[in-house]
Amino acid sequence: MKLHPKEFGLPTRTLLEQIDDNTIAIVMNRKSRIIMADGRKIVEKARKIQEVQPSVIVALKATAPLCSKTMKFFEAEGILLILD
Repeated sequence: MKLHPKEFGLPTRTLLEQIDDNTIAIVMNRKSRIIMADGRKIVEKARKIQEVQPSVIVALKATAPLCSKTMKFFEAEGILLILD
């Protein structure tokens, strides 16, 4: 189920999807690799989501490959990865 990003104080171009009752995914559909610069922005968005709903788990749902350094960064920040 798609969610409105404005509810979480995020830009309207951000795609959010409710995976289950406790998980919200930030959706990124692109072909280029996700690097650390992107990772920092995603973590900022995840923190905004958790400010509104502290009990929710934030995931990244992506079709693009991830830099290994960025994967480790997401693990350290507690962001789940759903890679297609």
